[in-house]
Amino acid sequence: MSNKKLTICFFATAYSFHTLKWARYFSESGHDVHLISYDQLISKDIGNIKVHIIKKTFPIIMWLFNTLLNLPMAIIKARKMVKKINPDIIHAHCVTSYGTLASRLGFHPLIITAWGSDILVNAQKNLIVKLATQYVLKKADLITCDAEHMKRAMVNLKAEPSKIKIINFGVDTKKFSPGVKSQELKEKFNAVNSNIIISLRSLEPLYNVETLVRAIPIVIKLFPEAVFVIAGSGPEEKKLKDLALSLNIENNVRFVGWISNDDLPRYLRTADIYVSTSLSDAGIASSTAEAMACELPVVITDSGENKEWVRDGENGFFIPSKDYKKLAERIIFLLENGKERQKLGKNARKKIQEKNDYYNEMAKMEKIYYKLAILKRVA
Repeated sequence: MSNKKLTICFFATAYSFHTLKWARYFSESGHDVHLISYDQLISKDIGNIKVHIIKKTFPIIMWLFNTLLNLPMAIIKARKMVKKINPDIIHAHCVTSYGTLASRLGFHPLIITAWGSDILVNAQKNLIVKLATQYVLKKADLITCDAEHMKRAMVNLKAEPSKIKIINFGVDTKKFSPGVKSQELKEKFNAVNSNIIISLRSLEPLYNVETLVRAIPIVIKLFPEAVFVIAGSGPEEKKLKDLALSLNIENNVRFVGWISNDDLPRYLRTADIYVSTSLSDAGIASSTAEAMACELPVVITDSGENKEWVRDGENGFFIPSKDYKKLAERIIFLLENGKERQKLGKNARKKIQEKNDYYNEMAKMEKIYYKLAILKRVA
């Protein structure tokens, strides 16, 4: 059975690299992979993945009207697609969006993967969302997440503990690996002889990039040539740029926007320190894990299960949320101690290779698919 090709149907956002990374693995492993999504693809490099787009019938006004107006039509369209595909497995990513849609189809086996904010934030918004989340978790035959505290949160939402498995999103440690710094990027950032500190979190309130911006004036008093690369986009972009101007640090900051995943290793290899100021994480953030895989020392907030991945002073540092002074202190320490940076970076990569390798995690998922497919056939 383990050599048999499966037909796997993902329900997930098509513009997420995490979605495509999972789907691509199983497609390249010889399975027949389909992706049903509301969203258009942002990448043409999808190999043999077959994409099916559900066009929303009505314009999106707010989540409640979107659900009431679009969900019934989306269910009808999705049922027709699934009937034609005839999958062995449906696997929906994000409980409160595609999990909601997939759970209404009456198809089994159904796997749901929780992403983090769907359980930790969305499900706590109001009673309606909470009840809808509980319904999805009940309908799933198996639920995956990447952190024990996520599992506990779902158990609190009445999910059956035995149905929940920890599967990490995984880092492609072949792609994300240490290497030569890009002189092209160093010149682009005017940082040929400077250290680079990089942040990759979206410019949204949850990721609190403001803390990094406020730390910069303290750092450049001792390291005036240090360059801070702030990637990503979001509603706080103008606010952060205005803050940088008001702090007179615009010459040390580079707002570079969204970086493609294919180009990301080049940026990480060229940087010297990675920073994440997020107020909340589920398991380890993908960008943090990718930075660690590239042998970067990381300075991150003590949220979620970050302590499962980073040991303070061994492969990175923790800071309290919103503590820009402590953040500046840790960055300065790493800039002053090159050998310590290297040691922490090497330890960081070793941790990811041992516990969060993409190929190992997807192999675990494949075994789960086969097991559920067998149970379906027996039933």
